[in-house]
Amino acid sequence: MHKVLIIVGDATETVDTLYPYLRVQEEGFQPVVAGPEKRRYHMVMHEGQPGWDITREWEGYKIDADIAFRDVNPEEYLGIFFSGGRAPEYIRDNPDLIRITRHFFEKNKPVASVCHGVEVPARAGCVKGRRMSCVPKCRFDLEVCGGIYVDEPFCIDGNLVSGRTWHFHGLYMKEWIRLLHEEAARRSRRAA
Repeated sequence: MHKVLIIVGDATETVDTLYPYLRVQEEGFQPVVAGPEKRRYHMVMHEGQPGWDITREWEGYKIDADIAFRDVNPEEYLGIFFSGGRAPEYIRDNPDLIRITRHFFEKNKPVASVCHGVEVPARAGCVKGRRMSCVPKCRFDLEVCGGIYVDEPFCIDGNLVSGRTWHFHGLYMKEWIRLLHEEAARRSRRAA
């Protein structure tokens, strides 16, 4: 069974994480949750509030990381998903996560990001000249690292699929899943 990485940390957004996790399973792939350590992580629900200038946060479900970043061999995985929430801000400087992220961009494997997830590939130096959608408050993070902000619900730029927020999972997720199936077929042909 082909494996797909789902990147998390404490305060990863619940819907941003569980929707791709379940979609990957539905498509016959094995989701592998990776975090800074192999342990249980607290997810949150993020939602803007009318009249508020900031995002409100509620406690969500918990999820167990199957593997720590330091133990990930990215060659073993078809693709990678960067969940949103506050986690990306805190995990983006992890040197092993940067190593993993760069691998997927260098090898042109399927990459997906939603909301704040953009902060990881931006920090890893992988977004220069790349078009991405993300939550508007992460536009600066994307652009200061050389990326091109696309003010749309989602964006496809080659192997990179990105969504603004969880509200648009139904629009962009099928594109990332399509890329995963194409990568799986390429691997099968190479193995034959």
